[in-house]
Amino acid sequence: MRSALHASLPGLAVVTVITVAAYRIAELPALQAVSLSPIAVGIVLGIVFGNAAPNAWRLRVEPGVIFGTKTLLKAAIVFYGFRITFLQIFEVGWRGLVIDILIVGLTMLLGLAFGTKFLRMDWRSAVLTSAGSSICGAAAVVATEPIVRAESHQTTAAVGTVVVFGTLSMFLYPVVFHSGLVPLSEEAFGIYIGATIHGVSHVVGAAGTISDAVCDNAMITKMTRVMLLAPFLIALSVFTRSRDGQPPLKRQKITIPWFALGFIAVAGFNSFAILPTEAVEYINTVDTFVLGMSMTALGMNTVLAKLRGMAMKSLYLAAVLFLWLVMGGYGLTLLFVS
Repeated sequence: MRSALHASLPGLAVVTVITVAAYRIAELPALQAVSLSPIAVGIVLGIVFGNAAPNAWRLRVEPGVIFGTKTLLKAAIVFYGFRITFLQIFEVGWRGLVIDILIVGLTMLLGLAFGTKFLRMDWRSAVLTSAGSSICGAAAVVATEPIVRAESHQTTAAVGTVVVFGTLSMFLYPVVFHSGLVPLSEEAFGIYIGATIHGVSHVVGAAGTISDAVCDNAMITKMTRVMLLAPFLIALSVFTRSRDGQPPLKRQKITIPWFALGFIAVAGFNSFAILPTEAVEYINTVDTFVLGMSMTALGMNTVLAKLRGMAMKSLYLAAVLFLWLVMGGYGLTLLFVS
């Protein structure tokens, strides 16, 4: 554990420096005029660094970058609960839950049908790609892999699609919101983001560049969607066993999204207003910077060279699902929220 943390220090140091630079750059009048947040600047700087730095540099900082995109992000999500109360969760309530269930279910069905029938994909590749689009990005792909007994190249391709379309979403959704093309309030747009963007990090990257109201509802909706991972994996396990003609396993390992449960627990604690307001404000200030670090690390880990050799059928399927999430998710948001 200590050696792993020690190996992460150089990368975390670089991530911290770039994040501080992003905050300073975001203070420029020209960027403030277009509402470009430090998170957005950090993502862009991270992408530039990740793709321009020599391979030796990238290898040196990679452990810290991975720590930032995984452990640091999940910890920041847990402490984001100090911005939320159960009253806010109940206000999003059934609307966000219904949209999440419909998005997960319909995206999986569309992905499996379109992938196997029209693209002639192996059903395992179709399931992996659809899981990444419908639930929580790369985490859902990795959790799904052992259940469907996928090959490593299938998993890599599915994760690659999450990187491509999740990153695209981070930049597209804020542009759409600020353009005024969609008649949604900030609260409704937050639900739209949380219900349709791929990974948790992508949701933070998109919602965090718009406003606090958007980000709060996006996080509540996304955490609800993440917690659907457990029942999805159980259903997928039953489907896989019946499809292969095998009896159900007595004990099937199911991934529990601990950071989503932690987020709910912290929000519940925060609802009782036990800590002084000053302490909560300090926690939120630190947490905002840590979220910025994780977004910078995400940008640094978005290296185009890693996407070479991606299976094109997985990319085509992910593109179809991306269009469905953008347009179908918008329609569902209008139906249940507006």
